[in-house]
Amino acid sequence: MRTVLDVVGVCFLAAVLLVVAFACRRRWLSRDGGTFDCSLQLAQKDHGRGWALGLARYVGDDLQWFRVFSLAWWPKLVVNRRQLQGVTTRRPMGNEPLVTYAGHVIVDAALRDRTVHFAMTEEALTGVLAWMESAPPSSQTYH
Repeated sequence: MRTVLDVVGVCFLAAVLLVVAFACRRRWLSRDGGTFDCSLQLAQKDHGRGWALGLARYVGDDLQWFRVFSLAWWPKLVVNRRQLQGVTTRRPMGNEPLVTYAGHVIVDAALRDRTVHFAMTEEALTGVLAWMESAPPSSQTYH
């Protein structure tokens, strides 16, 4: 009986430490501001599949994306504003409302070599569009 209680206690302590680690990581990522909830479609699959909950932040000319349920201190995806060729928005379709945050719109960002799909609030989208347009004139390329 004592062994079972020891195992349960160790599992409970590990779960508490994991929750504390996630909270500390999120606090550390949000320390400089410019952070917002943002899901990312990691795999190009049908609508509603391949999405991961995340957190995005602005760092200079880069938009960094981090998974929520990860202990990694580095971003999973970095998008430089010079890579962005265009942005379109749409409402979630299929199962997408079930796997993204409530009230988010889907943002299809065309990069030079591929399209990346984000899910974010309308307010965060306004911030991303303003960030894209605020690039110094010397860094913008015109086609």
